[in-house]
Amino acid sequence: MVRNLSDKVKYIGVDDLDLDLFESQYIVPEGMAYNSYVILDDKVAVLDTADARKADEWKANLKEALGSRQPDYLVVHHMEPDHSALIAWALAEFPAVTLVASAKAIQMLEQFFEGIQIEGRTLAVKEGSELELGEHKLRFIGAPMVHWPEVMVSFDEADGALYSADAFGKFGALGKCGFYGRDDDDWSCEARRYYFNIVGKYGNPVRTLLDKTAQLAIKTIRPLHGPVLEDNLGEYLGLYNTWCRYEVETEGIFIACASIHGGTMAAAEKLAEILRAKGVERVVVSDLCRSDFAENVEDAFRHSKLVLAASSYDAGVFTPMYEFLHRLQIKGFCNRKVAIIENGSWAPSAGRVMKEMLSTMSNVEVVEPMVTIKSRMKAFDIPALESLADAIK
Repeated sequence: MVRNLSDKVKYIGVDDLDLDLFESQYIVPEGMAYNSYVILDDKVAVLDTADARKADEWKANLKEALGSRQPDYLVVHHMEPDHSALIAWALAEFPAVTLVASAKAIQMLEQFFEGIQIEGRTLAVKEGSELELGEHKLRFIGAPMVHWPEVMVSFDEADGALYSADAFGKFGALGKCGFYGRDDDDWSCEARRYYFNIVGKYGNPVRTLLDKTAQLAIKTIRPLHGPVLEDNLGEYLGLYNTWCRYEVETEGIFIACASIHGGTMAAAEKLAEILRAKGVERVVVSDLCRSDFAENVEDAFRHSKLVLAASSYDAGVFTPMYEFLHRLQIKGFCNRKVAIIENGSWAPSAGRVMKEMLSTMSNVEVVEPMVTIKSRMKAFDIPALESLADAIK
């Protein structure tokens, strides 16, 4: 769709409703948006392209927005293919266009486009560089490792717009979730899942970016995924400040369970019942074997406490729990209290492996007692679960 954001700025992004897995791993039941923008001033700038899956639609939007004009600049904030797949086409289609990007992004071009001819057609920008377009002027701000090393964001004082690359993005097509944040029934839900699974490992770089932009008079945030944000900017910025510092967003206990035949799940659900009876208002139980792994990662970061309940398997831990903890490891899980329930019919081993994996994470406290179930929970296991509830609540 082409949409006017102001008298000189147009949105030319595209929705992808047929994508099964974003980045070949994340389910996107509401699709995905690849956002792109055009500034039509004395000079014309195209801000990012789109995924090759939606090439024809994006090209049509671009040409509709341009009308009789030709672009002077193609600004590349982020080289990931879902935003940059049509760079080579744009350079060929518009022989006079100059590609504007960080030096690192320019260096990456030949990795994605074999034989691309860019000599004399690029402008490398760095922290503090400005691109004069007329009334509009883009000031570039380095954002390395949010979440690739070449990332830049830009700020346009003319309308207070922060073009934030992947920061402040979310899953979901705009036609499904709403074009503006105010139209989105629950922006934070899919934005949180997106953040912790894609950007979340890089909390310190995100914090640095937030510090850099704190003094800017931001009126709107225009990300590369998800809705344009204008109202309640304090809410969005506040959540990002919480997330990037690995702080608790929601007081409560997330119980992640990997159960083979149901015995471990029965113990996990009994612990949840005990916790609620002891006054814990929010207890969330997830079956790791049958739920979205990205949502489980999100919930682990969101809540103040985590309980791991898993069966022993092949002298280790049942694989869905191993995969969950591996994801927490690579995403930088930290600063939480964790309790453990293990199950084993003859040689319980799950607890040992879970402790070993948790030991690689920063400032994670494993509370005692660890509870060991032998095959099925029995009456004499209840006092141990009561003690564990007291330790973690």
